[in-house]
Amino acid sequence: MAKNIFTSISDFSKNCVDLDPTRLGTARSSRNWLVEKIENFENRDEYFPEIYSKENNVQMGSFARRTKIRPLDDIDFIIVFSANGSTYNTNSNNEITISVPETATNLRRLTNDNYTLNSVKLLNKLKSSLQNVPQYSAADIKRNQEATTLKLTSYDWNFDIVPAFLTAPDSFQRTYYLIPDGYGKWKKTDPRVDAKRATEINQKRNGKVLRIIRLIKYWQKRPVVPGIGSYLLENLVLNYFDTNEVSPTDQLALSDVFYNLSNSIYSSCYDPKGIQGDLNTLPFETKQKFSEAAAKAYLCVQNAIDFVAKDNHKAAHDEWKKVFGSDFPEYG
Repeated sequence: MAKNIFTSISDFSKNCVDLDPTRLGTARSSRNWLVEKIENFENRDEYFPEIYSKENNVQMGSFARRTKIRPLDDIDFIIVFSANGSTYNTNSNNEITISVPETATNLRRLTNDNYTLNSVKLLNKLKSSLQNVPQYSAADIKRNQEATTLKLTSYDWNFDIVPAFLTAPDSFQRTYYLIPDGYGKWKKTDPRVDAKRATEINQKRNGKVLRIIRLIKYWQKRPVVPGIGSYLLENLVLNYFDTNEVSPTDQLALSDVFYNLSNSIYSSCYDPKGIQGDLNTLPFETKQKFSEAAAKAYLCVQNAIDFVAKDNHKAAHDEWKKVFGSDFPEYG
């Protein structure tokens, strides 16, 4: 319980929203241990494709961008394989195929009849190799569209392991990661762009942005708020803080963001990587419901600000509970 709304928001963020620092250390250590095991597969299995050790264990997802909230349920990372002379081609439908030369014998074992690399076969090879590790023999290992998912009984989180190839620089000197598209072919991504952008905007605003993003993500997980996708939500908030300062208090900063979200949800939100185009392809009805939820949260925050100005912190706590739910600290 707390009597000061500013302390309550800070405590709520620390104890209910942000990842536990002790769990973070364990999670990073367990991920690095797993990467070392995967890098050793080619020494244990003569048919396992070569790992590109110069750039491996590439972090991706909200865990890497420090925008993930509790519970820590999944950790995504990329395992980069050596292309061994393979080349890629993009057709008119933006489908990417990777052609494997005869000299790349282990990759050739995972190709289609026309010697294009089948991403599903590579995912299955990674899955079967993980099952041969004694520590993982009792683990639940599955393949989804982009990754092999490893769930260990010893941890609360899954590992989503994404196989990839790093492209050669294009005419603009950009490189990409080619990852499975879920249908046997490949698609481009570049988590380095997302991580760099989140870090730069956070630093530009004195390290205050990522915490606000996590609070907004917590709000969006409530049943009263339509789910619009964590990545889209994160980019909407980053777009706002790219051009706007963070207000001096949490109440004012969150008020600003809720007001902005109630309007920006109707606008285009382009992929900062320049790959996916407009991220905001939500149906109008979903946009409308999300806008209404954000507007309602904004009004609650405005009420809380007014109550604090009158030194009525109990009423302010009641308003914040309407925003974040019953886990928000009690007044007392």
